[in-house]
Parts: sequence; structure tokens; C-alpha cells
Amino acid sequence: MQQFPSQLLEKAVGEFTKLPGVGRKTALRYVLHLLREEKDEVDLFTNTLSSLRHDIKYCKTCHNISDTDLCTICANPRRDTTKVCVVENIQDVLAIESTQQYNGLYHVLGGVISPIDGIGPNDLEVDSLVARVQAGGIDEIILALASTMEGDTTNFYITRKLKDTNVKISVIARGISVGDELEYTDEVTLGRSIIDRTPIER
Repeated sequence: MQQFPSQLLEKAVGEFTKLPGVGRKTALRYVLHLLREEKDEVDLFTNTLSSLRHDIKYCKTCHNISDTDLCTICANPRRDTTKVCVVENIQDVLAIESTQQYNGLYHVLGGVISPIDGIGPNDLEVDSLVARVQAGGIDEIILALASTMEGDTTNFYITRKLKDTNVKISVIARGISVGDELEYTDEVTLGRSIIDRTPIER
């Protein structure tokens, strides 16, 4: 293990290596870059990260990240409130929004059912989804989960939970390869998958 001339430097590098995909060499480049910056710039950087962690909120309706209790998507009067797209995480919201092919609302589950990882239905925002449907005003639920065993299991579970409602349930088209994550899918393919979604028979 490389030893640095300063314990402060070593500690900073160690913190950066906690980020996904960041090794010690990359972490060292980041830390040395910050050392070359003006102190005010570094203070702004660290204060921004601190504010992000302490002040970020989650939308009370769809569980997307937000600066307020209601996210900008749910609060937008131009969105189609009769359609709700169910996704695994916030990255999927960003991916679908980048296609500019969907104008409805979202519901972020916070994961998918995965017994091997100890994640069950009660660990996800499924009950709040059912409550949104039961409250009325929603005509279609679009299941936009990854084409994996866990995603399909979650789709099946949600479909069963909504079987006694009149809401239409559809799933995005399988233009996305089996096993692919939505956030890594190109915008054209993802956008077409939303448009060409197929209904689920109940």
C-alpha cells in the first residue's frame, strides 16, 4: 500500500476511494486537484456536498429526490397525472426523462424484490403505489423495471397487488436486452420501449 507524506492526504484519498469506480490513483488525482484550487472553491465544493446530504428531500408522492416536499415533476401542471411509470431508482427517472418521450408521473420503488439480497416487498414503496392507485385519477401503471429475474418478480408482485383495481397495467417493450439496466440503455431504445409498452393481462 502506497504511503503518502501526510496523514491528511492519506485520509482524503481513502474517502474518495469509497466512491464507485474510484481507485487510489484516481482518488489521489482528485485530492491533489482540490489542493491546487483556491480555498474558497474547496469550501464551496465541500459545503455543497454537505448540504446535499443534509438538506435533500424525497417527494412525498413519488419518492423522487427533491428540494421540497413535492418534486418538480409531480408539481408540474403540464404532466399527465393519469399515467404513473414505476421505476427501481432515481437514476431510472433521469434516464427516462432524458428520452423526452414520456410526460406522465413516476413512482420510485427504491429497489426490486431480491430474496438473495434480503430485499422483500415490505422494503419497497409498493404499498404507497397501491394507495396512489386506490385514491383514484390514475388510468395506467407503466412498469419500467429492468429485464432481470428480480425485475420480473417485482412486476408480477405489483400486478397481483393491483389485480382488484381497474387501472391498466403495461410493461415497457423488450427492446431492452434481458439483464440490462435502464440507466445504461441508450435514449432512443429506452424512448421506443416506453412508447411501445405492452399491456399485462390479469
